[in-house]
Amino acid sequence: MITQRTTGRRKKAVAAAALAAALLSTAACGSSNNDDGSKNDAAGFNAANNKVAQASLAKKGGTLKFAATQDADSWDTTRGYYGFMWNFSRYYSRTLVTGKAEPGAAGAEATADLATSTAKITDDGKTYTYTLRDGITWEDGKPITSKDVKYGIERQWAQDVLSGGPVYLKDVLDPKGEYKGPYKDKSADKLGLKAIETPDDKTIIFKLPQANSDFEDMLAMTSAAPVRQDKDTKSKYGLKPFSSGPYKFQSYTPNKSLTLVRNPEWKASSDKIRKAYPDKITLTFFTNANDMDQRLINGDYDLDANQTGGLSPQGRTTALKQHKANLDNPVSGYIRYAVFPQSVKPFDNVHCRKAVIYGADHESLQTARGGPVAGGDIGTNMLPPSVPGAEGQKYDPYEMAGANKNGNVAKAKEELKACGKPNGFKTTIAVRNNKPVEVATAESLQASLKKVGITVDIDQFDGAQSTGIIGSPSNVKKKGYGIIIMGWGPDFPSVQGYGLPLWSGKYILESGNNNFALINDKKIDGLFDDYVKELDDAKKTEISTEINHKVMEGGYYMPFVFEKFITWRSNRLANVYTTDNYGGTYDFVNLGLKK
Repeated sequence: MITQRTTGRRKKAVAAAALAAALLSTAACGSSNNDDGSKNDAAGFNAANNKVAQASLAKKGGTLKFAATQDADSWDTTRGYYGFMWNFSRYYSRTLVTGKAEPGAAGAEATADLATSTAKITDDGKTYTYTLRDGITWEDGKPITSKDVKYGIERQWAQDVLSGGPVYLKDVLDPKGEYKGPYKDKSADKLGLKAIETPDDKTIIFKLPQANSDFEDMLAMTSAAPVRQDKDTKSKYGLKPFSSGPYKFQSYTPNKSLTLVRNPEWKASSDKIRKAYPDKITLTFFTNANDMDQRLINGDYDLDANQTGGLSPQGRTTALKQHKANLDNPVSGYIRYAVFPQSVKPFDNVHCRKAVIYGADHESLQTARGGPVAGGDIGTNMLPPSVPGAEGQKYDPYEMAGANKNGNVAKAKEELKACGKPNGFKTTIAVRNNKPVEVATAESLQASLKKVGITVDIDQFDGAQSTGIIGSPSNVKKKGYGIIIMGWGPDFPSVQGYGLPLWSGKYILESGNNNFALINDKKIDGLFDDYVKELDDAKKTEISTEINHKVMEGGYYMPFVFEKFITWRSNRLANVYTTDNYGGTYDFVNLGLKK
C-alpha cells in the first residue's frame, strides 16, 4: 500500500492551483500575445470554447499527435467506457447514428451516420427502423451489413468475456436476460437476439419490449458499433479493432503508443460526419503528467487525449503565464467526487458516510482541483448542470458550498457518535496514480478528516487498470477501499445516461463495475423504471430531480466540484471546438492541421 502524507507536495499543488486561478482571471479573451509581447499564432484564449477555432485553415495531410497519461480501458468498441475512448474511436468505428460534429450543445444531438437518417419510430415508441447508406465498407472493402451492426450490439451480452463497457442496449432490448450472447448462441449465424431484426443487408429493426425515450442516444454510443463476426477476436479485439471508419490500426503497444493510418476503403461520399483531415494519427502515453504537459507546451504534441482534468497544476501555471492563446476553459459535464463503497466497514453505515461529508474541507478540495475557475464550483449534489432536472448549487443538502464549506467538526463528530465510532476510524482512499490533481484532492481530504479523528491512508493504483481494481467489488472489499476518488460525465444527457450505471442496483457488476457505492435501493430503482417509461419531458425532469435527492440523502457520494478545466491546443491545430457530446472536451473527429 502506497501512503501519501500531507507534505509540502500537497502545499505546492494547492499553491499552483491558486496561482493558476489568479492568472486565469487576468487572461483576456482572444489574446494572441504572450506575456513577453511576442506573437502567438494560436487562435486565442477560449477561441474553441463552444465555437469553432480556425476552421478555414484545416488542410488534408500531416500527422496529428495526441499525448495522454492514461491508455483506454479498452479500444474494443463493446468494452470501452472512458469518454476519450468514445471520442477517439470515431476515427475507426461508425454507428447507425452519432453526435453532430458541431460545437456546444448541438454536438450531443443524434444525427445519421451509417444510416440514411435517424430512426423511423413506430408502435408507440417501441419500434425503430433504419436503412443503411450505400458505399459503407470495412477496411478490406467488404460492405458493412445490418447483420454486422446486430452482431456488434449482441457482443454486449457476452459480459463473461467482454466486460467493462456500457450495457444500456442489453438491458433495454432484453430486460429479462433471455439471450445468452453470440458466443453461446446456438443458432447457425450467431444472430439469435430476437429484439433486432435484419430482413435484408440494408435494413435493421429494433423491437423494444417497452418504450424508452433515450433509445436513439444509446445507439449513438460506441458500444453500438458494428463488428464483423469473422474478425471478432473476442477478448483480444481491443488490440486491433477492424475498422469501419476513415482510419485503421497500424500499430498498438498498450500503455506505450497507438498509430492510426488512413483506411483506403473508406469513402468520403458515404460519410457525412468525418472530414478525415490528417494522414496519420498518433497517440503516445506518458507516465508523468508534468512531463507530458511540458511536451505539449514545447509543441511536440498537439493535445491531450484524456482531456478531462485538463493540464496539471504545474503545466497550467506555465501555460497561463506564457501561452494563454493556446488555452480553453470549458465547463465540463463531469462531477468529481468521493464515493463510499458500502462493502467496506464502517461505510455500510450512513452516519459514517455523513461524518466524512461534514468533516471534509470543501473549499480546500475545490482548491486542490484548481480553484473556482480551473477546477469548478463546489459540488453540492450529484447531477451535472447539463442534465435536465439538475439544480446546481441551489440543492445543497449538506451545505457544502455554504455554512459547512470549510468543514463542520461538531456535526462530523455527531455523525461518528451516531455510527458507533465516537473516536473515529481508519480507512483507505483509492486514487489513480496518473492523475496529480486527484492525488492532491486525496491529500486535502486526508488532512481535513484527521481533524475529526478519521485516519486515512492513500493507495495510488494504475489508472489504466481501473476496471479490474476499483471496478471489482471483491477487490475493493479486499483492499479496504472505503473511499474512491473518481469522476463521471453523462453517457448521454439524461439522468438515465448519467446515473443509471452509478446508482442502479441492476448495474452492480463483478468486473467493470461503476456502481462503486453498491447502491441497491428499491426506491431509486423504481424511480429509474418510472423515468424510462415516461415520455413527457416535464415529468422526466421531475423524476430526475427526485433520483438525485434520494442519492444525496443516502450519503453515498461527496461531490468535489461541478468541473471546469483548462485544455491545451497546439499552434498547429485547426477546426477545433468543444462539444457537449464528450463532456465539454474537444471533438476529435474532425481536427485538422493548419495549411
